[in-house]
Amino acid sequence: MKLYEFRETKGIDSLIPIEREVPKPGPGQVLVRVHAVSLNYRDLLIAEGKYMRGLKLPLIPCSDGAGEVADIGPGVSRVQQGDRVAGIFMQNWLSGEVSPYVTVASLGGSVDGMLAQYVVLHENGVIRIPSHLSYEEGATLPCAAVTAWNALTGWMLKPGISVLVQGTGGVSMFALQFAKLAGARVIVTSSSDDKLRRAAELGADDGINYKTNPEWGAAVLDYTGGRGVDHVVEVGGSATLPQSIQACRTGGHIAMIGVLTGIAGNVPTGSFMRKQQRLQGLIVGNRRQQIEMVRALETTGIKPVIDQSFPLSNIADSFRVMKAGSHFGKITLEI
Repeated sequence: MKLYEFRETKGIDSLIPIEREVPKPGPGQVLVRVHAVSLNYRDLLIAEGKYMRGLKLPLIPCSDGAGEVADIGPGVSRVQQGDRVAGIFMQNWLSGEVSPYVTVASLGGSVDGMLAQYVVLHENGVIRIPSHLSYEEGATLPCAAVTAWNALTGWMLKPGISVLVQGTGGVSMFALQFAKLAGARVIVTSSSDDKLRRAAELGADDGINYKTNPEWGAAVLDYTGGRGVDHVVEVGGSATLPQSIQACRTGGHIAMIGVLTGIAGNVPTGSFMRKQQRLQGLIVGNRRQQIEMVRALETTGIKPVIDQSFPLSNIADSFRVMKAGSHFGKITLEI
């Protein structure tokens, strides 16, 4: 079988193809024939050596993949051969609150990921994907979709609230769709008017171009009659957090799920305290949340937004699109 791995992380060209024997599943394990993977910004950070110290090397990257169960090991009862499945991001995080234990088994980071024709995972580490989704669409669920689901459902998501979504990447477009499903008013920011138009087609109520309107926090206040939004899905990090604090109402909630602009910067702590806001860091979610999300997708027929799909032979191009930030929604690879 073919797989790709990093033996060093000095850029996209550090990713090299490898040929190995197809692995066999042991007790409690399943062999998944991977049909598609999707990229996350984390994968780019790993490629460029910017993600974490002490990264496991060599490493098969990519946390997100979907395929069919090709074989099962002794004692497996949760899935059977032929089932269409996706992995879960943190293989040990099945339910409940996060702990240091669950973070030591994240696919494509601390353990090998999905960028291979076949992978072996524990039966607890896979879930069935919705029947109305393709393998490529199913591959977008483990990180981006679950992160958006956790960011919204872990708080007060109900009809009539207002949600600010930053950008038009994978997490943000899932957040837009989930928030609209709950009856929320959604404001989207982007550097592209064309992307804002596409977001409106998905249900966004308002759009703000942060390139032409860099003080978008004040613009959000104008849109909400000076009140501010109830909830912010914060993906930018240090450069966007001050604007998010301004845009968020007194007593509102900010879910910090990304640091696209970096982690060092000045935070207006006085405004944050005066407005008595809540800031919560989030990294993906657990298996129970992923199962709940899949049920919602099956019930509503919502489909992920995929910008481009690449054959495996063009993997370097897919990473370059991710780095350029020109995509709308997700980037996938066919395996």
